[in-house]
Amino acid sequence: MRKVKDLTGPGVTDRFGIGGTDLGVMATAPDGRIVSVFGDTFERAGVGGPGWRSPVVLFADPSTATAGLGWTGSIGPDSYAGQALPYEHDTVIHGRHVSTVIPTDLITVGDTMYLHVMVCQGIGNVHWTEVHSSTDNGESWQHTGTTWPGDLHGGLFQMLTWGLGDDGYVYAFTTGFRRDQGLLLHRVPADRLTDPRAWEGWGFRDGAWAWGNPPTIALTGAYGELCLRPVGGRWLLSLFNAGDYRIDVLNMDVPTANLYETPRATAVQGSAWNGEDHARGHVAQLYGGYIVPGSTLDDLHLVVSQWNTEHNWPYKAMQFAGAAPGA
Repeated sequence: MRKVKDLTGPGVTDRFGIGGTDLGVMATAPDGRIVSVFGDTFERAGVGGPGWRSPVVLFADPSTATAGLGWTGSIGPDSYAGQALPYEHDTVIHGRHVSTVIPTDLITVGDTMYLHVMVCQGIGNVHWTEVHSSTDNGESWQHTGTTWPGDLHGGLFQMLTWGLGDDGYVYAFTTGFRRDQGLLLHRVPADRLTDPRAWEGWGFRDGAWAWGNPPTIALTGAYGELCLRPVGGRWLLSLFNAGDYRIDVLNMDVPTANLYETPRATAVQGSAWNGEDHARGHVAQLYGGYIVPGSTLDDLHLVVSQWNTEHNWPYKAMQFAGAAPGA
């Protein structure tokens, strides 16, 4: 893949009070705008300092999706991008110390948008996950009451991505937040998305895979951020392959495809800081990899994060583009 542009940072998102941020999960709102949700956000270019909030929402013009996303607004007073959910960082919630709330994915079902988040104490330690909803195109968010414990399915129901099928089901891949485990697959009727009892796993039992079984690892490895989307009659799954230090994309006919046999390719390769080449898709300390609405199999766009953990800058989101595997 090649780099299209920086999506956040100085000269790009200053007017929203965003100097440093990451992630940027995306979906198309019912009104057609692109809604992008970012993680830990700060006013200065880097990690730390004033204006810590997460998640943060920006809106983009869909006509800019593949040329390079252009931001048109945010949630918050004036142009300052406020925190989308009402809580305080580094506080006690339900008897647990919570440092931050991190978004994992966003989906639109009918006239409602749903946001899945992890309630965390530091990176990798998830107390529980939640679903919030918006009926005003992502302008405001309300807790649906849906929560799952952080240790559900052995801790592999923390990092979540979902996509809406044309069969009335939402399909979801999940893993843990420690970037050291494989993937599980689940589904839920779209009209019961916020009912935990309606979710069922894809599992192997008695010699066969079937829905309703306890979920079984669908793909071994060490994965982090995930993004599942229907694109061009196929299903694309982008994942941060932490074990191999790269972002991979899988091209499936259905979510239940054999993930060991489906077309797969590296989209963005991790590198050393002195070996970076963004024009060729070599990025140091990369993660994320969220599919941009408007992508096609021939012109796939991803939002890739980068954080220099030694110097705390760069800490930003970028847009990359290329073809999907098997396109």
